Amino acid sequence: MKRSIDMLHGKIATKLLAFAFPLALTGILQQLFNAADVAVIGRFVGKNAMAAVGSNASLVSLMVNLIVGISLGANVVIANLTGKGDRDGVRRGVHTAVLFSAIAGVAAAAVGLLLSTPLLRLLDVPDEVMEMALKYLRIYVAGLPFILIYNTEAAVFRSQGDTRTPLICLLTAGIVNVGLNVFFILVVGMTTDGVALATLLSNLLSAVMLFVLLHHSHLDIRLRFRDFRMDGALLKEMLRIGMPAGLQGAVFSISNVCIQAAINGLGSDIMAASAAGFNIEALAFYILNSFGQAGTTFVSQNYGAGNLDRCRRITRVDILLGVSLSVVFSLLLFIFCKPLLALFNSDPVVYRYGRIRLAYILLFEGINTLNELLSGAMRGFGYSLVPATVTLAGICGTRIIWVFGIYPMFKTFEMLMACYPISWTVTLIILTLFYLRFRKTVYGKAAHTAPQPIATEETK
Repeated sequence: MKRSIDMLHGKIATKLLAFAFPLALTGILQQLFNAADVAVIGRFVGKNAMAAVGSNASLVSLMVNLIVGISLGANVVIANLTGKGDRDGVRRGVHTAVLFSAIAGVAAAAVGLLLSTPLLRLLDVPDEVMEMALKYLRIYVAGLPFILIYNTEAAVFRSQGDTRTPLICLLTAGIVNVGLNVFFILVVGMTTDGVALATLLSNLLSAVMLFVLLHHSHLDIRLRFRDFRMDGALLKEMLRIGMPAGLQGAVFSISNVCIQAAINGLGSDIMAASAAGFNIEALAFYILNSFGQAGTTFVSQNYGAGNLDRCRRITRVDILLGVSLSVVFSLLLFIFCKPLLALFNSDPVVYRYGRIRLAYILLFEGINTLNELLSGAMRGFGYSLVPATVTLAGICGTRIIWVFGIYPMFKTFEMLMACYPISWTVTLIILTLFYLRFRKTVYGKAAHTAPQPIATEETK
């Protein structure tokens, strides 16, 4: 209970920061451990192996974003039930979410293993790195059940305002991951399959640790084996919110798959530089993502409790904090990009193209942050389809048009990277118009009607 945050009372800014910082640190640490995979590969195996891991980045991001979206649905529903004081609903929601994550994870792994080769062919991965890329992807997707279970368990803790427990478990597993990277590559003599296996085992460890903590919890989120069954109505609500949220994240990755295919056509040097840049820019993403999730969780609990004015103030403070910190952190990463890129590979060509990628992304991260925070605010009210649809049109649509319509006329890396800030800007314009209409409609209705309880099997 000491780690939980009372989202319904007290100062908003202080509690948003207390929630978001451990969550951001969790994501940053996770990315640093992923970057360790690339750094160890780049230093001890070579540029081709580094390019092989990088060629999987967009596919891995696609799968993880879908997973995170599903877990976000669990976060919103359980937080809402917590705000209502529905203790039995919370217990049903937790068991439903964890059980479904295990089943969905196994299904996703099976599909990923079947499609790994055609997906890499679709990305036009060069023949010289195909074998190593395939090794990495197959082992990684085999570990998808553990990633999905961990993210769902972490979402359960976050629904109660506890972002530190998932951080501690991730830190422990990440240290193990780095040690296993070195062991599998330097001692065993493995290549990309070594870093993939290290990732799989560390994800298994983090999932098991959170499961044990939930099993021994004294709160309503306690997991008990005899209670594992799915509440159909709660699952439907989680998927209604989570699937569009997952789609919204996946849309970024789907469009990035197209971009990655274009990058692969520019040669292994640019592939390696892009992989290094991706691992650095992702650090900035976790700042904006943490405030997006904070806004979603805080709004969801307060909406469940009927605190409508507080919901409005939460969104306003969340945008101010999130944009400010995201912009500052992104600028710092760009200023120090030379030593950061050198951690992956000291080749001057890798630095040159890596810096180009970072300039087009980090210097415009504030636009991306606004998109995330506006979407998060709507998801907190259970409105997940609108931001997902807008993102599909704005992000995916713009980037696909750019990659297949504009880029072929110039065929430069700079022109390819320009699609990121342009697509963010287009999306922000559309999303802002929808958000203003949404806010007027939702607050207008909410001022006259109390929020309806989420249905369970017993209340249907």
